[in-house]
Amino acid sequence: MARPNILIIMVDQLNGTLFPDGPANFLHAPHLRNLASRSVRFANSYTASPLCAPARASFMSGQLPSRTRVYDNAAEFASDIPTYAHHLRAAGYHTSLSGKMHFVGPDQLHGFEERLTTDIYPADFGWTPDYRKPGERIDWWYHNLGSVTGAGIAEITNQLEYDDEVAYNATRKLYDLSRRLDERPWCLTVSFTHPHDPYVARRKFWDLYEDCPALDPTIAALPFDEMDPHSRRLLEACDYKAFDITTEQIRRARRGYFANISYIDEKVGEILDVLERTRMRENTVILFVSDHGDMLGERGLWFKMCFFDGSARVPLMISAPGWQPGVIDQPVSTLDVTPTLAGLAGLDISAISPWTDGENLAELLGGSKAHGPVLMEYAAEGSIAPLVAIRADHFKLTVCETDPPLLFDLRADPHELSNLADDPAHAKTLDDLLSQVHLRWNLSDFDAQIRESQARRWVVYPALREGSYYPWDYQPLQKAAERYMRNHMDLNVLEENQRFPRGE
Repeated sequence: MARPNILIIMVDQLNGTLFPDGPANFLHAPHLRNLASRSVRFANSYTASPLCAPARASFMSGQLPSRTRVYDNAAEFASDIPTYAHHLRAAGYHTSLSGKMHFVGPDQLHGFEERLTTDIYPADFGWTPDYRKPGERIDWWYHNLGSVTGAGIAEITNQLEYDDEVAYNATRKLYDLSRRLDERPWCLTVSFTHPHDPYVARRKFWDLYEDCPALDPTIAALPFDEMDPHSRRLLEACDYKAFDITTEQIRRARRGYFANISYIDEKVGEILDVLERTRMRENTVILFVSDHGDMLGERGLWFKMCFFDGSARVPLMISAPGWQPGVIDQPVSTLDVTPTLAGLAGLDISAISPWTDGENLAELLGGSKAHGPVLMEYAAEGSIAPLVAIRADHFKLTVCETDPPLLFDLRADPHELSNLADDPAHAKTLDDLLSQVHLRWNLSDFDAQIRESQARRWVVYPALREGSYYPWDYQPLQKAAERYMRNHMDLNVLEENQRFPRGE
């Protein structure tokens, strides 16, 4: 069989606890449910970092933020870091991106041969946190709870306009690929910004959740003084004191979020329909993933930026030729995507990328191999020093030099309400996991690297905004002279080439 094509569908901020085995029953997501039935579902998949840019750089490279140096949403993704787009392109694949990837810096391609849209987020250093000012809230770009109080209905928004464009360009590209004017196998990444807040949805999707049984959080807001230090910092970073969040506002925010999952489902259906009708589905790997999750009001927290499962756990489903559908319960990571895609394309990147932190998920099929501990890092807004986490078997440990450790037994305590770090009965588990943490991280060195990166950017960004400003934001190239019919073309050849199928 020819090398498979690869279609990656990425969404933004989709809580993995809502995908225990495909979409939860209350979600109106028929296309994702159908895809799940044809896929291997990784029920306990975690992001490498619960924030957009760090998560995506790690997803594309298979490397933790401490390697990529993409610590936050304004840290440059260096051009010399190989991504799955580089590996596949070098192996003869056509690589393209429709949508968001939040690359920061002048390189806006990172191995993609073409981008079909610009990004929805800025590519410069303007969103740089500052550990020199712990507790400072940067109002113009930090999250606030206005996303909760403003939840509701709209037929067009900034984000809806973007994702409509992403889906249109993705389906247009699939039609183009079906014409086979380029004989190479292809990898198309389609990356949406929904269901990321604001929690504003089109009425047709909002109305689906009139009687939804999941509009109330499972775990009510915890008293502020009973929260762990990082959770308290996140609430302060979200300006929680400026808002008096009501039960109805929480329900409306969750309803808008669920509605936008249905919006995404419709877009996924459009894309998969074109893939089917252009007769490419049979030999195409389809990978569905999110960059991170959303706490959705559970325990009083919103958005991401922490290692609780609502924030750090993501859906991951892979439909691939030769893979039998089923569920893998072993914890895995978005770091595993790059080595897995390379393996599906027939590549062994272990020799050329020995620094990769991920594992090839194909090796887990059939249960013959165990995945190693899942590692996570966070070093952006709401933190004052880097946090790291390790998920090993059913335990999760979070460590930060400024905070007491958090140890949870996710089998006995899936909502992470009972910190076992001071429980003598779990002292050995804590010691074992701490030894693994210290084996993998020097937290003092990690902190120093982050502070140096932030300080450099706080010099560079203001300087670049003085005088003539040259933005790094990607500008999609539209060659009007090569679209449709022009007089340097043969009309007969054009009409034949642009038709698929031909001769029917």
